[in-house]
Amino acid sequence: MTLMTVKDDGDEDFRNKPRWSANKKMDAVMRLLRGETIDQVSRDIGIEAHRLAAWRDDFVAGGKEAMKGRLAHSESSEEERRRRAAERKIGELTMENEILRAAARKRGLQIPPQKRPR
Repeated sequence: MTLMTVKDDGDEDFRNKPRWSANKKMDAVMRLLRGETIDQVSRDIGIEAHRLAAWRDDFVAGGKEAMKGRLAHSESSEEERRRRAAERKIGELTMENEILRAAARKRGLQIPPQKRPR
């Protein structure tokens, strides 16, 4: 059985590489979108070309989603809309029940006690 080893240079540890803020990534992507070559930007900022390409692709995909408008918002906005509609319906039904109970009491009708949820 043959074992493969990976060359390990102590200074190439991923923890020593700088982290990129969203603004710095956006600046690099904007340079690409303005027409600079990916190789030039890669050399200038010291980042791999494949990583720059991924940032560019993510940036463009995010822009497409933003251009779709309200439909592009997350599912949570749809869930929020449904929740508000359900709350409105519960309020309407509660008011209707109160009105009907008051009318029944006024006429002298007995209303069965409310069932407790199990």
